[in-house]
Amino acid sequence: MKTNTLIKIIISIIICLGVGFVASIATQTGVDTWYETIKKPSFTPPNAVFAPVWAILYILMGLSAGIVWSRGLYHVWVKTALYHFVFQLLLNAIWSLVFFNLQQPLWALFVIITLFILILLTIKWFKIVIPLVAYLLIPYAIWVAFALILNFEIWRLNAH
Repeated sequence: MKTNTLIKIIISIIICLGVGFVASIATQTGVDTWYETIKKPSFTPPNAVFAPVWAILYILMGLSAGIVWSRGLYHVWVKTALYHFVFQLLLNAIWSLVFFNLQQPLWALFVIITLFILILLTIKWFKIVIPLVAYLLIPYAIWVAFALILNFEIWRLNAH
């Protein structure tokens, strides 16, 4: 692996973990208070599951973005793929703010639906640039699909 590629992978992983860290701060403000008091479906994972799962997903996301980035920003497909990636990463953090800080499951549901669509588009564009790298985002898409269902059920169970 070239040094340039490795540097881009490391930078991308650091950025993804950084976004995850910021999102976790937003999450923590609501987890210990509001989130504990609302109704949740029976398939809700224990709180301790979320941090390790997200850490792995952010690392996979950073690895995939770094590899795509290493193909060169001069290429329109690389730029398009990374634009999608950046927007979905921002929506990822926004979801935590809307769900946990603002305590708005319905608005968070709209955010996570949009996030899921952007993840699918990101996978599509990553596949155009480097097909194998796109598969690194599949676990992320599956987890967000699960989170979308969980978000919907939380909204449904707590709608007044």
